[in-house]
Amino acid sequence: LHSRVNGWSLPLHSFQVVTLGLFSYLTVVGFGIYIPLLPHRWKYVAYTVIGLLFMYHLITHLAAVTIDPADQNVLAKKNYNHPMPIFDRSKFKHVIQNQHCYLCEVEVGPKVKHCSTCNKCIADFDHHCNWLNNCVGSKNYWFFFSAVASAVLGLFLLIVVILYIFVQYFVDPAELRTSPQFESVDDNDTWLVFLPLAPTETTAVAIMSVAALTLLLAFSSFLLLGHLLLFHLYLLGKKLSTYEYMTRHRPRSSTMAQEMNVVATLEGSNRIEPLQDLSEGRQPKQLEVVVPVVSETFML
Repeated sequence: LHSRVNGWSLPLHSFQVVTLGLFSYLTVVGFGIYIPLLPHRWKYVAYTVIGLLFMYHLITHLAAVTIDPADQNVLAKKNYNHPMPIFDRSKFKHVIQNQHCYLCEVEVGPKVKHCSTCNKCIADFDHHCNWLNNCVGSKNYWFFFSAVASAVLGLFLLIVVILYIFVQYFVDPAELRTSPQFESVDDNDTWLVFLPLAPTETTAVAIMSVAALTLLLAFSSFLLLGHLLLFHLYLLGKKLSTYEYMTRHRPRSSTMAQEMNVVATLEGSNRIEPLQDLSEGRQPKQLEVVVPVVSETFML
């Protein structure tokens, strides 16, 4: 098996496709339908603030996906065109021992882990993210964190805008028809979307139905991403990585079961995550565990 370069290496993960699709949908709906309906005094504020947040999120998200998070020693030696060897447990007990990776064949740092999904050693490994289709380590962690934070804030503001539209439609719909393009519309039941560049007629039922669906998607994503953001704020406060948190809170019985799973699985495949123990430094490791892939919530 070959090592993955970054999150664009094929095959793309289904979660990654969902992430990009959801971002595209929210962008089109938010900027094409609901922000143009805001009163003039709020419309351009929303365009500017939410637009900058969405753009910042897109840049940081793409950076987190594109950056190769491999350890520097791996990058200096690795040829991604060459397949990785199969780990031979009859020769070596652990993939990384005494800070040497027997698969990447390089010396690595104390917080480096060999990810079986990416099939290479990751600098200051935090977790493997299916939503990015890439590992998160020291080289792209702050891009990942910034993408999550901007997504939470952007979703919150978009939810506020759509809720305002939803409520205002029943209270005073005239406030939503202040764009000059509405002057040529005689029927109050006819609404315009994709203002001002491509005015398209639609019905109030269609606008409210899409609003309800968008609120459901945006609010669900906001809750899940908000939980993820709070979790990483907690980790930053404790100066822990996701991997360190998981190993500290894993029950002993679960650790032993996963150790047995490593042995059984490595006999037939190297797409496991045999990782070195953080607490041992450069001492020989007596225990090696599988780190499950962290299943995150939607990126915006």
